[in-house]
Amino acid sequence: MPSWSSFVAVVLAALLIGLAGAGGRGPGALTSLAGPGGLAWGAVSGVCGVIGLLLFYLGFSVAPMSVVAPVSALASTLLPLGVALGQGERLGPGVIAGGALCLIAVVLISLERRPDEAAGRRSLAYRLRGAGFGLASGVMFGLLFLFFRNAGTSGVLWPVAVARVVGAVLALSVWLLTRRSPGPGLLSPDRPAGALRAVLPLALVSGSADASANVCYVLATRSGLFGIAVVITALYPGMTVLLARFVLGERMRLIQRFGLILAGVGVVLVTL
Repeated sequence: MPSWSSFVAVVLAALLIGLAGAGGRGPGALTSLAGPGGLAWGAVSGVCGVIGLLLFYLGFSVAPMSVVAPVSALASTLLPLGVALGQGERLGPGVIAGGALCLIAVVLISLERRPDEAAGRRSLAYRLRGAGFGLASGVMFGLLFLFFRNAGTSGVLWPVAVARVVGAVLALSVWLLTRRSPGPGLLSPDRPAGALRAVLPLALVSGSADASANVCYVLATRSGLFGIAVVITALYPGMTVLLARFVLGERMRLIQRFGLILAGVGVVLVTL
């Protein structure tokens, strides 16, 4: 079933534009209508995001998570950061040190271990497959960061809304093309009504958070250095790890705890 959170994110973006619409004045206004270029960059961002997620989760299913996740996180950060530096962004020593710590933290926090890996499935081909999927998904996420930055130069909410709409349509199309005939779908009469009621609240929360994060990221790229905005944004696995610890009761690995500490120090150095 396609991600319900994608459709919730679309609705939220549309509501934000509708509620604030009359207040948008001038190119710097939050709800000002972006030009064709900004909307096009938003659409391409949505495509890259969905492809990146598909590659990311496909990698989890056929390769070690402990390889896919950190490679993806590192690639998604280094690609737009390299573009930012190539375009002339200059960083002070403290910012460089903080950014380096954040990059290390991204990799450490993303390190996971699946049960099948503990059983000894560590062949070179298996791990290389994980590196390949991690690199491919990371490149798509990096392009998402880069294209969102480009879209944000002419608007904020409208490019995000276009990205969400395009992403949701693409996700739905992929699901329709690849779904299996046997077995009930989420909306099938054979599916208990409680299943849908259980999914919708989670979709509402995750979709709202996703769309809000997109808006905050675009605002960050408009307000400061793009490279640093990307590095700090890439620390999102840290929040996932913390939520898993305090909401689901999962135990954090020692190396992940160390990564969280490095992330905190890195963010302080960057902001100072």
